[in-house]
Amino acid sequence: MKFIKRGAFTLIEMIMVIVVLGVIAMIGTDIIAKMYEGYMRTQIISELQQRTELALDQITKRLKYRIKESTITKDSSNPADLKPLAEDRNSTNLDMLEWIGYDNEGFLGEHDGTRFVPGWSGFIDLKNPNTDENETVTSGSILSAADRTIFALSYGEINFSSTDNNAQYPALIFKKLSSTVPSTFGLDPNLPNDRNNTFAVRRIGEDRLQFVNDNNHKILFEQYNLAWSAYAIVPQTSNEPNDFNLTLHYNYQPWHGEDFNDGNSALIAQNVSTFRFTQTGSTIRIKLCIQDGNRTGRPIGFCKEKAVL
Repeated sequence: MKFIKRGAFTLIEMIMVIVVLGVIAMIGTDIIAKMYEGYMRTQIISELQQRTELALDQITKRLKYRIKESTITKDSSNPADLKPLAEDRNSTNLDMLEWIGYDNEGFLGEHDGTRFVPGWSGFIDLKNPNTDENETVTSGSILSAADRTIFALSYGEINFSSTDNNAQYPALIFKKLSSTVPSTFGLDPNLPNDRNNTFAVRRIGEDRLQFVNDNNHKILFEQYNLAWSAYAIVPQTSNEPNDFNLTLHYNYQPWHGEDFNDGNSALIAQNVSTFRFTQTGSTIRIKLCIQDGNRTGRPIGFCKEKAVL
């Protein structure tokens, strides 16, 4: 019978094995940590991308139905400091965007059994004998449909067919009267009584509008927009630099002397680091950057631009 003689490991050999295993463990842990960090970073960037795109969609979809001449920019800390957006080039302190939107939902109207008829047609029948400085005939409209839509979207605050002269009414804005002077839309707090471009109206039938509390001489034009709300994108600053929330304000009527604080509001985006806008011609470009709130210990952000005609 043969016996195989084996030698035992020396202390040095065991120490070397332990050191090698330790180095391998450290390298493996570092690789796993970096893989996890990369995974988290990818997930956060994907989330920030979705949040940024969603916020931009909310802003641009509302801007799409703006009355272009009414779009202005303001200083959120001093709303009396304002300019038409088309004229704003280098005002870094103007960080708030505001405009009047025409009633697109009410314009879509209803199906009358044969075809879709707009809630308001956007046209005044100037040759109709019932069209004058007090009333207008807007042929091709189903104003009751617009009335129901506006009542629902304004949470019942605007009654298009109310007979109370002190009630909140939509505004009729003639297209040819449109100007870039903010006060003519009621948007300039420095000139609260200058609203020459917006006329409060009530419906008195399916195709007739009556001017409310307005005895001023006016020139009637064939085309008009109907509006029931202004909109404002307002940054809510925090104690951290380049970290604020964006809030949408809506359901307020400047032609009734209201400002954005008098309406409803909804959060659009949190942890915003950049909100910029500029207008070239009739196109508005919006840049929005959102960061992750330093969740990983390293700042991660995502930026995107979008244009709206």
